[in-house]
Amino acid sequence: MGRLIYSAITSLDGYVVDADGRFDWAVPDEEVHAFVNGLERTVGTYLYGRRLYEVMAAWETMPTDARPADARPAEGSPADGDRRPVMLDYARIWQAADKVVYSTTLDGAATSRTRIERGFDPDAVRRLVASANGDVSIGGPTLAGHAIRAGLVDDWHLFLTPVVVGGGVRALPDGVRVQLELLATHRFASGVVHLHHRVTGTR
Repeated sequence: MGRLIYSAITSLDGYVVDADGRFDWAVPDEEVHAFVNGLERTVGTYLYGRRLYEVMAAWETMPTDARPADARPAEGSPADGDRRPVMLDYARIWQAADKVVYSTTLDGAATSRTRIERGFDPDAVRRLVASANGDVSIGGPTLAGHAIRAGLVDDWHLFLTPVVVGGGVRALPDGVRVQLELLATHRFASGVVHLHHRVTGTR
């Protein structure tokens, strides 16, 4: 039996995207990214809404082999971005996992090991987590909000970024009360702080 995990990089005032739709201030540096990779190694399935899936789908074509130092990638190719070891490592983790995308508009999946679901069914997600060999990660605040309201999320990993953006898309849903136990904290050189909580009850 796995766990359902919600992870998010947020501003100090609790937003994953600011009022202008930007999240460049939340891009993890190498230290944070390596830490995230360590957390993701237990994940066997990702649950996404359409918007986050379309962002994450870029990892499908990210090469997972290191480029020789004197090699030049083709312009516009995924390799034209970043082939640091931390990026290659995450690409391997992501490509090896299954993905479930909740969307009423997508005709089909653009990535392998992916299926489309038209609606979020809490009972189906509960069965998926219970039968999973690894952990299940739920991404995006809207989809995660449904799971939190249904009492499905077991562990929360929040990365608090030292910036206040004043508005946008909130990381956590309104109107929900959840009791949590703080299991671990980690402070990074950039000032980002990781908080790992486990759900102990809802009320």
